Amino acid sequence: MAIHHIRKYQETDHKRVLDLFSKGMIEHVPATFRHMLKLPQTFLLLLGVPVTLLLASGSWLLALVSDVTLLVFLWMLARHPWRQYVVECLQTDLADVTKSYLRARDSCFWVAESGGQVAGIVGALPVKDAHPGRKQLQLFHLSVALEHRGEGLGKALVMTVLQFARTQGYSEVVLDTTIVQEAALTLYLRMGFQKTGEYFFDKVFRLLGIYTIHLTYFFPSAQEGSL
Repeated sequence: MAIHHIRKYQETDHKRVLDLFSKGMIEHVPATFRHMLKLPQTFLLLLGVPVTLLLASGSWLLALVSDVTLLVFLWMLARHPWRQYVVECLQTDLADVTKSYLRARDSCFWVAESGGQVAGIVGALPVKDAHPGRKQLQLFHLSVALEHRGEGLGKALVMTVLQFARTQGYSEVVLDTTIVQEAALTLYLRMGFQKTGEYFFDKVFRLLGIYTIHLTYFFPSAQEGSL
């Protein structure tokens, strides 16, 4: 396992952090596209439109072109929500990481260095509308550079958030991920997070059949108190 070091974010990390986050989100486009192709309605669309055109025009070329056009459209549709999310984050919390995450004691943003380069990121903010009696910290933007996968950076970054939450007196750590982010979901479940809810992030994700999974890590004292 490669040697890594986790530290708090610095302003000099900004460009690399944005690059890591953006690339990490766009990596989910192929998985989203594959998920779409498995949907019954997609199969009917890709089969029905070309067959209809073939029967109406008698042209195999037109039928083939229509299928290719539909696949291109579906790819663009799969890419849209991830690109939209990147734009939204770059204009909000990631526009000024220091202001968003480091101005208060109960939040933070970390980077993982490996080989002298920023190879992973994660942030954490308090949940403002948490249920009474539950102090929750939300994990955001976990991402590890492709060339540093398999070095344990993801697990180390999540552990950093959990240790920070425990030190700050949080009772729970929560996060949201989607069904197409399989590697992240597997990591969270192995580390003790539990599924506590499901919902569709927006109308596009609903159309694509991609739901968001809400996960919660309960610290022992908090879990015992809820029994």
